[in-house]
Amino acid sequence: MILFVELEPGWLVELIMDLSSEQMAELRELAGSRDVPSEVALRARIVLWLGEGRRRKDIAELAGVSPLTVDGCKARYAERGLAGLEEKRRGGPRTQVPPRVRARVIALPRMSPPADSGQSHWSTRTLADHLKRREGSSVSWHYIARIWRKENLKPHRSGTFKISKDPAFAEKAADAVGLYLAPPGGAVVLSIDEKTQVQALDRTQPVLPVAFTATEKRTHDYVRHGTTNRSAPLNVTTGEVLGECRPNRNGANHKQHQRWMTC
Repeated sequence: MILFVELEPGWLVELIMDLSSEQMAELRELAGSRDVPSEVALRARIVLWLGEGRRRKDIAELAGVSPLTVDGCKARYAERGLAGLEEKRRGGPRTQVPPRVRARVIALPRMSPPADSGQSHWSTRTLADHLKRREGSSVSWHYIARIWRKENLKPHRSGTFKISKDPAFAEKAADAVGLYLAPPGGAVVLSIDEKTQVQALDRTQPVLPVAFTATEKRTHDYVRHGTTNRSAPLNVTTGEVLGECRPNRNGANHKQHQRWMTC
């Protein structure tokens, strides 16, 4: 005699399950796979135990589930095979973000926020709020962060710049560049770099040298001996570097240092 159980009105599931050797092999492979969620592997194991002839009560106790769950796994497999053991999709399909909104997510971080926003830089949350309130486009800040990472956008970062106040800066820059491109014969071209207010530091204890089993070590604390100003001009013809340290830095010392270098 064949027994049935009614899980829902009008839905009868046969308790006796006869599986072929091919089906048993597929279920064993799915149950032992690391590429599927644990819930899917457990359902495959339950159906496999049913095919081996184990009792419904024993399977429920072995799997740590209720007997109704065992019946449900059997019904899902009987209806759709292995596909019935997979997770059911919940909810509707994900709404695709229109290309226009995606373009705004990329374009707005390249501009300053509106003056009335009180913000100096865009963030993912402020941009999501701006798009929702000002443009009627609802996107999550998670989506904005993902687009920024993909497009390598970093509006939170800031850089530095320096503009010379010398009205003749352009002409002087052109002359300096011209010396490198086409230096006159017999000329000495020096490239000067300054490092002002260098801290003269000294460790409180001598540095421990590198040993066979240890790296070089130094104390974390130090003593300041004031500051110094170092100028290091480079003779681009010979590659020679002329360095000098001075206690202070002003226009007169700089011109005197230039004359000393050219002598």
